[in-house]
Amino acid sequence: MPSDSTSDQRLVALQQWLATLQAPAIDAGSIRPASSDASFRRYFRADGDDGLTYIVMDAPPPQEDVRPFIHVADVFGKTGVSVPAIIAADVPQGFLLLSDLGSTTYLHQLNIDTAHKLYMDAIDALVLMQVQSKPGVLPEYDRALLLRELMLFPDWYIGKHIGLALSDQQTADLNKVFDALLANNLAQPQVYVHRDFHSRNLMVLPKGNPGILDFQDAVYGPITYDLVSLLRDAYIQWDEEMVLDWAIRYWERARRAGLPVSHDVDAFYRDFEYMGLQRHLKVLGIFARLYHRDGKPAYLNDMPLVLEYTRRAAGRYRELAPLIRLLDALEDKAPSVGYTF
Repeated sequence: MPSDSTSDQRLVALQQWLATLQAPAIDAGSIRPASSDASFRRYFRADGDDGLTYIVMDAPPPQEDVRPFIHVADVFGKTGVSVPAIIAADVPQGFLLLSDLGSTTYLHQLNIDTAHKLYMDAIDALVLMQVQSKPGVLPEYDRALLLRELMLFPDWYIGKHIGLALSDQQTADLNKVFDALLANNLAQPQVYVHRDFHSRNLMVLPKGNPGILDFQDAVYGPITYDLVSLLRDAYIQWDEEMVLDWAIRYWERARRAGLPVSHDVDAFYRDFEYMGLQRHLKVLGIFARLYHRDGKPAYLNDMPLVLEYTRRAAGRYRELAPLIRLLDALEDKAPSVGYTF
């Protein structure tokens, strides 16, 4: 993150920019923190002269670029899902004034009583967004990007966090697992992919639920990716039976909407698990990097759940068994693999 002095300079510049805005006029002195982010971006809330509150994004160049956010907000907004409206922008400085979708995230609202309704709303929004997907609008989630994400696992989780170097055989085994994951991921139907469609980026709204945030990294890629982000969330866990039920409900809705998911539910769920494993390995690397490079230790608390997801998915498929053996070796545990498929 920027140093304190740089942050103060950015805040002064942000307040000066807000003071120039009209319709709505923003009270620059009312600015206060709204939320934190895993990147260099910061978010503030400010009051307008119309009695409404607004969100102000500070995305400092050259680390951040607001243009992808502006583009994806337009793309997603046209599908009918709820995203912040962009009220004003200063692209060179990296400042955006956005409509306020409130302060209640899914993570804060989810419990055993509310979960089904909230997840069904999110699944309906996901299907609405996916069914209007078009190629050439968003960057492709191609093999190079998927592999680059997978490499975060050996580079940051194994190499930096655990502090171990893989043997040649372990590297070869891990690469075979990567190849199996990539073959599956790239064979899936392609749609708009948010990439972080989970409980911290979904806001509870009275109408048009959910509000969708943090979509600037959206791509055109595998159809199961956002469903995995939603149901195998790094920040909240549900029983496997509930996850399976919600996944099947998505599958039913997707088929009715004409989305090209597999007609065989078992094949669809296998795609879901393989995509999930790619994401879990990436997230382990990202959480390690956030700690070691960016000084954000809070994400270490979320690693055990992601590791549990990783083991469960890899343990169900024979061709993914080398990953279980590698995790056992890393954790100095005896191998224990029970195949389902």
